Amino acid sequence: MNQARLRLATVTVAPFLLALAVQPAVLVVLGDRLPDSLATHFDLSGDADRAPTSRTAALVGTVLLFAGVGALWAGSALGSPLGARGPRWLTAGGWALSGLLGYALTATLFANLDATDSSAARFPPWQLGVAAAVGLVAAGVGLLLTRFVPEAGGEPAGDDGTARIDLADGELAGWSRRTGSGRLLATGLMTLVAGVFIAVVVGWRHGPGVFLIGLLLLVFASAHVSVDRHGLTVRMGALSWPRVRVPLDVIEAASSRRINAVADFGGWGYRIRHKRTGFVLCSGEAIVVRRTNGREFAVTVGDSATAAALLNTLVDRRRRS
Repeated sequence: MNQARLRLATVTVAPFLLALAVQPAVLVVLGDRLPDSLATHFDLSGDADRAPTSRTAALVGTVLLFAGVGALWAGSALGSPLGARGPRWLTAGGWALSGLLGYALTATLFANLDATDSSAARFPPWQLGVAAAVGLVAAGVGLLLTRFVPEAGGEPAGDDGTARIDLADGELAGWSRRTGSGRLLATGLMTLVAGVFIAVVVGWRHGPGVFLIGLLLLVFASAHVSVDRHGLTVRMGALSWPRVRVPLDVIEAASSRRINAVADFGGWGYRIRHKRTGFVLCSGEAIVVRRTNGREFAVTVGDSATAAALLNTLVDRRRRS
């Protein structure tokens, strides 16, 4: 993991680790003043409306909540190109969620403070407004901290697409990079959870369709892009399937170009347009391959200038041979 991704991972995971540290600490400090069973759910009037939860179960549930959501959030942010806005806003959203949940859970502990019985605990509705405000402030802090995450490195893209990389005769070279969309990944994860929820609450017949949509979103939320003697290969999803390959013998030239996902391709994902197709996960730099039949194939990925230059070199070598 390079320095940029290490910083992004640190900033993304930090609020969840902070919440994991604060909750047990508050529980330990207030331990003598809390009842053995805690009220953890309240109605709109602020009164406890469900069976109490033991302190051990509350602690374990809190740890699992922040650890699980933090892991999902970090994976979503790291799956996107560093130069895109997606992971930065996703990181800010993680800070907002941690701030909101962290305050709400801490306020729940104080609601049980000195209560002789869990039924005597009260959680005033205005606490939800304070929790939302804390979440907004935390989001601002997270967004500010993402400014310390450097942009993805890469060579400036040439306009003529004739860049080359010097390779000696017989010398082998390859290039690969992971690309992804934090928005699609987060949407896919939430859709999967929604599918399970619908199956449990509404009925098992209604859940599989939503669950399948979530799986499809996850498949097209990330890709591994590589350039080697076989040409340009795009393997989608964690299973590297489906796969798209453009062989060297059908490539006329390759270039690096900045792409607007909506204006150029009408959206995100695998896109098909007149005389061009593309795997577009964000707006930004992309490898654009012009085939010998005049059609273009594009894939948005960082360091596309290096990949395009290597492709041109390998195409020239194949033609000479």
